[in-house]
Amino acid sequence: MSTHSILLATTTCVLLASAGIAAETPKLGTPIAPGAVEAWDISVEPDGVGLPPGSGTSKQGEAIYAAKCAGCHGEKGTGKPYDALVGGIGTLPAPQAPVRTVGSYWPYATTFFDYVRRAMPFNETKSLSNDELYALTAYVLHLNGIVGENDTMNAQTLPQVRMPNRDGFVPFKRGD
Repeated sequence: MSTHSILLATTTCVLLASAGIAAETPKLGTPIAPGAVEAWDISVEPDGVGLPPGSGTSKQGEAIYAAKCAGCHGEKGTGKPYDALVGGIGTLPAPQAPVRTVGSYWPYATTFFDYVRRAMPFNETKSLSNDELYALTAYVLHLNGIVGENDTMNAQTLPQVRMPNRDGFVPFKRGD
């Protein structure tokens, strides 16, 4: 048998074996139902796209904060044992160390809402109702002097909130 014939026979065997292996796919997991995806598809964009129905005021948020947030973030968001949520406005461009809080650092109120919705309370993530989330967001924004005590936060009003550090980030556009 010539070298050419051996090479051709070997290549044919490798291709046939590869096709057989490729046809067998791993049997991992099960197909996900569309409803299951929707339950996790909770992203909120800076412009408010994705905000759920519901509403709340700072007054309503105060009691929720005391029950579910103050243990980690301190009375009125002052911090201890974890991060402060209030204060620090104007400290980012200053020569001293910046104080990063909701009021001083976050560029959009909607992304703060999104973060709380996904990650808080730490020991019971995704446990807050939409109304509780809007009320807590309103309360923390009010503590930072960004919204009034009686301002209602909802899917229409929250994207209109102008955060003090809105222009403190470099715009970044992803490629299409």
